[in-house]
Formats: sequence, C-alpha cells, structure tokens
Amino acid sequence: MKIIEEDEKNGIVEVFPETLDDLWHLSHIVEVGDNASSKTTRRIQDTTGDKTRGDRGIKKTFFLGLEVESISFHLFTGKLRLTGVITRGPEDLVPLGSHHTLEVKLNTALTIKKDRWPKWAINRLNQAIEASKKLSAIIVVLEDDTATLGLMRQFGIEYYGPIKGSVSGKRIVDKNRQKNIIEFYEKVIDSITKFDSIQNIVIAGPGFVKNDFYDYLKDKHSDLAKISIVEATGAGGRNGISEVLKKGTVEKLTSENRVAQEMAAMDNLLTQIAKNSSKVAYGIRETKHAINLGAVSQLLVLDTQIPNNDMGEAMDMVENMKGEVMVISSEHDGGKQLESLGGVAALLRYEIV
Repeated sequence: MKIIEEDEKNGIVEVFPETLDDLWHLSHIVEVGDNASSKTTRRIQDTTGDKTRGDRGIKKTFFLGLEVESISFHLFTGKLRLTGVITRGPEDLVPLGSHHTLEVKLNTALTIKKDRWPKWAINRLNQAIEASKKLSAIIVVLEDDTATLGLMRQFGIEYYGPIKGSVSGKRIVDKNRQKNIIEFYEKVIDSITKFDSIQNIVIAGPGFVKNDFYDYLKDKHSDLAKISIVEATGAGGRNGISEVLKKGTVEKLTSENRVAQEMAAMDNLLTQIAKNSSKVAYGIRETKHAINLGAVSQLLVLDTQIPNNDMGEAMDMVENMKGEVMVISSEHDGGKQLESLGGVAALLRYEIV
C-alpha cells in the first residue's frame, strides 16, 4: 500500500492498494459515514429512445464518490465493495443521491475522507504500508503423498492445495517409488516457489515425510533449506497448519507476523480465563466498563466489531491511556474464539471489584 496524498486538515487520505492484504486492511479502515471515491465502471442504458431489445447499455468508466453505508470484503474472491449514496460524479451518467456499489480494485487509487481519523485507523494504515514491504511465511504440511500449504497473509491464512503425488506405500513393491517421491517433492517445490521472496518456510506434519522432504531440500534446493525449519504435528492438512500456528513457531521466525501474534494473544487470553484470573474482561459490557476505569493493558477487538458499539472511540481511549490495542482477524481460529467471547476482550492492569 502506498499513500499518494495526505491532507490532514481536511481528513483526506488517498491510497494506492497493491495487494489483497491492502484491500483487507482498507475494509477495516473505511467506516460507515466516510466518503470514498475512486474510478468505477457502470453500465449506462440508452435513453435516446432507440434502444433495441436485448440492449444492455454501454459500460462507462468515470470518477465517483459516495457516502459509505456498508462495507464488504470477500476473502475467496478478494473483492472489497463499498456501498452508499452517490455524492460526486458526472450527473449526466449517475444521479446524485442514488445508490451505487464501488468496487475497490488493486492498483487503482482510492480517496478516503473522514470527519476525524482515529488513532487506530492511522495505525492500521501504517501497518498496511509496512506489511506491504514484507512477505509472509509459508507452512508446508506433508502427510504421505499429500501436501497442503498455508500462506501467511495479513488477513489470515490462505490455503493452497492439496498437492497430490502418486507414491505407493513402503510395503508395496514398486521400482518407480523413489522416482515418484522425487516428482512429488518437486511438485511441492514448484508450488512454493510460485510465491516471491518468502522469508520463512515451516515444514510440518506427522510421520517422517517432513524430514525426508527437508533432507531433499538440503541436497537439491539449499536456498530453500536455509530458510526452512521442521516442526512435528499430530495431524496433516489444515489441522496441521493450525497446530503450527498455536505452537508459535511462525512467531519465533517472524516476530512481526500479525497472524501468529494474534493467535498467541488469544492463547494467552484463554489461558488466563482457564485460570479464572480476575484480570480478564470479555464481552462488550464488561470490557467497556474496564476501559472506562482505565484498567485495560491490552484490548483485543474482533475486526468485524470495529464499526459497532462505538468501538473506535473505545480503542482510542485505551491507546490514550497507554494501553495496547490489537485487532484480531475473524478469518482464523483465534478470531472465531474471540467471537464466541463477544467479539471483544481485555487483559487488565489490576482487578476490578
């Protein structure tokens, strides 16, 4: 993400999203009531009276601004849509006051205007800019002749696979077995190297396949072996990826990886709850009470909760009192656990009577 222009006085920031992660960040930076503007395409119907049956109109691209009423980010399609009332645009093409959905696209500038930019939104924007300079780790979980990849992105885990081989069991006599193993390994390596400049690779899974694969890397692909570590898990597939995250393996490798940090924060919170600690608050009512008392040292907020219950104001209050605010993605297991606790929780500086 790049900032093209920043007008602090008028609350205007123009950004240039470059990755899917940037769109995910923007889906939480843009709020209901903001004014957003960008290029958009709309099908314009012929109003001359010469319209023929089946005429669907002409697609036209123009600059349009709207007051945002709803925001939606679809992880699997990678689409960010802002819906609202049109406040700016060519009136011969779109009537002001009508509704429109603006699809925010990669490599297309978006201008956001807020009455006031809260601290958490500025922090989020800076986080997106810093994160765009770095690339995520890849978790490779191997079980028999099946591999599943977990790509660590800013919005959470993006799964890739399964990648299948045709390796026979050890008890079956197959003169081509070793050749099939090498073909399977190379197939997995091809999938890994599709992603540019990977900082770390975690090779995991039950059994010995992960170790054999790592040995193959050391022998044939030393550049990948140098950034790889091996981690044992009890399960393969996505469950194996989840195990790696919970162990904090990725956090040790890339301390700035947001997903791993969030999982670790949630594990710490759940540990304190399991201990019946009195320095924990969760749920909207209990957590807001703790915030108002200045008792919060760390606030965990589910990303989908930010637009609700004046949560932005509460987040600013915590930061103003030197507390830490962490937004938890709803796209991973930690987010689902926080959702079950009411979408917001806090670790406290002291007990609340």
